Amino acid sequence: MTRFVLGRIGFYTLIAVLLAFFTIPLLWLVTAPFTSDPTYEVTVPDFTLDNFRAVAEHPYALPSLYNSLVLSVGTAVLVVILAALAAYALSRVRLPGRDALLYALLLLSSIITGTAAMVPLFQLAVELNLIDSQLGLILILTGGLLPAAIFMLKDFMDSTPKSYEESARVFGATPLQIVRHVVVPLVRPGLATIAVWAVANVWGNFLMPYLLLSDVEKQPAAVITYTLYTEGGQANLSMLSTFGLLYSIPVVLMYLFVSKKYGFRFHGGIKR
Repeated sequence: MTRFVLGRIGFYTLIAVLLAFFTIPLLWLVTAPFTSDPTYEVTVPDFTLDNFRAVAEHPYALPSLYNSLVLSVGTAVLVVILAALAAYALSRVRLPGRDALLYALLLLSSIITGTAAMVPLFQLAVELNLIDSQLGLILILTGGLLPAAIFMLKDFMDSTPKSYEESARVFGATPLQIVRHVVVPLVRPGLATIAVWAVANVWGNFLMPYLLLSDVEKQPAAVITYTLYTEGGQANLSMLSTFGLLYSIPVVLMYLFVSKKYGFRFHGGIKR
């Protein structure tokens, strides 16, 4: 009995330590922006708005959030559309070596990350005159996310009944009409999951925007965050905490909205 009690105490102590490890940084992020002189410790805020005024007066802080929105939404739209079409084709068309191709795409997308591919990608952007172009960055980010997105969406496509498509085909629907009016409504949870996943990947991406966007007015928030330091190289905690809070809110709201409306699943379609 004593061993059982001690085991339970140890278990709950471990859980409490883990919760504190993840909760304290979040508490700091929520309280520090409303503190006049924040430190690295979590303190009771005095609920000032001076930090928010300082961020609003920064010439690049708020515009960088708009740039992040443009890059994230643009990439997510392309990834969802192209991945849906490719996943549907791979699901319905029987090609020799189809499964091997899917696993190869997933493996290569995992091994050849942005860091490993930054030199050839930079050279490609130079050759195509895409340096300092948000459109070029969107295309490069889309190419990096597509393999995994196709792999995840194919499972949703496989789970949709083909009888619905056959009925639509009998009434003269074209393949694109079938995808738009039959398949897409059935796999909306999968499309929503891929969209949020793509936005989250682009929203926090630092390396590729830093390499390809030299104009500070085009850089996203992930890059601008690293400029919020004092002249002595010390972190400006009031600016960093406030900007970090504003930077986090859009993704959290998007996640809550999509989770409530569709839920997050990495398999599915509907039951046959």
